[in-house]
Amino acid sequence: MQHVSTRGEAPPLGFAEAMLAGLARDGGLYVPQSWPRLEPAEIAAFAGRPYAEVAVDIIARFVGDSIAEADLARMVREAYGTFRHPAVAPLTQLGVNTFALELFHGPTLAFKDLAMQLLARLMDRVLAARGRAPHHRSGDLGRYRRRRGRGVSRPQPSRSRRAVFRKAAFPDVQRRMMTTADADNINAVAIDGTFDDCQAIVKGLFNHHAFADRVRLSGVNSINWARIVAQTVYYFTAAVALGAPYRKVAFTVPTGNFGDIYAGYVALRMGLPIDRLVIATNVNDILARTLATGTYALRDVVATTSPSMDIQVSSNFERLLFDAYDRDGSAIRR
Repeated sequence: MQHVSTRGEAPPLGFAEAMLAGLARDGGLYVPQSWPRLEPAEIAAFAGRPYAEVAVDIIARFVGDSIAEADLARMVREAYGTFRHPAVAPLTQLGVNTFALELFHGPTLAFKDLAMQLLARLMDRVLAARGRAPHHRSGDLGRYRRRRGRGVSRPQPSRSRRAVFRKAAFPDVQRRMMTTADADNINAVAIDGTFDDCQAIVKGLFNHHAFADRVRLSGVNSINWARIVAQTVYYFTAAVALGAPYRKVAFTVPTGNFGDIYAGYVALRMGLPIDRLVIATNVNDILARTLATGTYALRDVVATTSPSMDIQVSSNFERLLFDAYDRDGSAIRR
């Protein structure tokens, strides 16, 4: 499975290379060259199976021969073995035909655990097999980085993991989670600004190719394609529990950087019968306005009680535009 940049000028990469790269050399985001498709019978067969088994089946279609399936299965079991609920991502009924998909049973109580607990293991496995590690991994990931980044014991002590966060926007408990870990290979960097400012810094570092190559920069926020792949799994498990593929399911997703709801779009492209994907937003409603008007118009970011939704530049929206423009990288660059 080869992966291509949304801007069409970076060389295609396999899954492992795209995962380590994070952002493509041309500033675009990696997506699969083609979408793997599941037949209805394959989707129906997910019913009643453990979450980890379904995850291996779906993720393996993107990983290809980059990672041996036995290794992938072991890492998936380890990642989701840290969750406090045996279903990993259970459903709770709220009303008639209305359910909540609970994505907070991981070790940091954040939905990002569904991807990050696995992504860190995948990256460590690939890097160990190649006898190297990046000096820096960057991202605006809050609590997760402090829990998963510590205690990594492979050689090359020069490697560090750096979390960038917004000083004013974080609740005190999250700030303490980020700044009080005793691991010496993690650095938290606070800035005065918004999520968009943090993300602009990270992208600027990636686009400084000499620097990125020298420190072997990697990114683990949702610009990383492996994040999206891992999040695609719970759309399948939830939909099958509610009757898919014999019944369509609609998902309403709180959305900031567009990664979580885009994972639902990936599931749709893979054959999951999804009726609608609904963007739930706060006052920072650029995605809802864009779909309603066709104009991507930036406004000032308004701080709310949901800081991960306080975004105006939603990076993963570029991945959707790539498909909307018939995968024309030149159109996306323009």
